[in-house]
Amino acid sequence: MAAKSRFFFIAFAISLVLDQLSKTWVVETLAFSDRVSVIEGFFYLTHVRNPGAAFSLFADAPASIRAPFFIVTTLIAIGLILSFFRKLSPGDRLSALALGLILGGAVGNLLDRLIYGAVVDFLRLQLWGGYSWPDFNVADSSIVIGVALLVLELFASEGESLTDPPGTEPDSAHR
Repeated sequence: MAAKSRFFFIAFAISLVLDQLSKTWVVETLAFSDRVSVIEGFFYLTHVRNPGAAFSLFADAPASIRAPFFIVTTLIAIGLILSFFRKLSPGDRLSALALGLILGGAVGNLLDRLIYGAVVDFLRLQLWGGYSWPDFNVADSSIVIGVALLVLELFASEGESLTDPPGTEPDSAHR
């Protein structure tokens, strides 16, 4: 198995399993809308459901439109992620890891939509001035970390191409 495949499948499996186990624990342990202080004034465990997208976008749309839209959109995203993965060079571990995290998060939130009709969110950060970051979950975190890794790799590869002598290809063997 190529290095990229190992990194991709391990990242996918870990992110999906952690996401689903944590959500199962929340659903079985906390009543809906509960809030438990972990670090008073900063970090809380909650039990909320988000029928929309990030930051509750489209949460007020009719369920008959919203649910199929998010399911189809997620399936398209999964197809794109798999397509990008197939195009990676065999040694491109960082991009494979990033795409595995993104896929794990996408599948985790898709499972929520299919099982609960909405995404289960349970992590809340209270920030300065009483502002609360919208509740999120492990799947959301996996997606954000995966995208951040892709952006970092993009910047790193741009830096490599700027330092390579004219007429040479960047060395991708170190990835």
